[in-house]
Amino acid sequence: MENIDFTAIAYLEKGNALQQKTFRILSEYNILQKLEGYDPLVVGTIPINIDVENSDVDIILQTNNVEKLQDIILLHFQKFDDLSVTIDEKESERILVSNFTIDNLPFEIYASSIPTYNQNGYLHMLKEYEILQHLGDDFRKDIIHLKENGYKTEPAFCKLLNIEGDPYIELLNYKFD
Repeated sequence: MENIDFTAIAYLEKGNALQQKTFRILSEYNILQKLEGYDPLVVGTIPINIDVENSDVDIILQTNNVEKLQDIILLHFQKFDDLSVTIDEKESERILVSNFTIDNLPFEIYASSIPTYNQNGYLHMLKEYEILQHLGDDFRKDIIHLKENGYKTEPAFCKLLNIEGDPYIELLNYKFD
């Protein structure tokens, strides 16, 4: 099983074409440096090579002040296409979501008060990577096929693994026999 340090983006530089493009844009525009006070992590399907057409680069952040983060995003990312920032209440917590596009590559920033290493986006990616490493390339292709046919990532994993219940909870509990 290949060990990847997902807390640093260096692995993207040697990855597939989309991973390399992601690395180039993150580096060229200093995106993570501009967000460094918020413990940014790149998560989702692109880092673990199960992306499909129109997959976005997901960046998760931790903040207790979404208004200040909103100001930082507007300051640094206003030049990018399709910039939007929304702040919502979710389970008595304020969540910030920002979207923008650079070089035809969509980005999404998700920020909550939960430390990034404890957010589901990061935990799900680690579990999915572990499963992919264990079950191999045919399983990865099956996941991509389901995603291309409308499945979200976690439900696709649960379908192929015959996991019952809430896919966002039960996937994290999955253990190999």
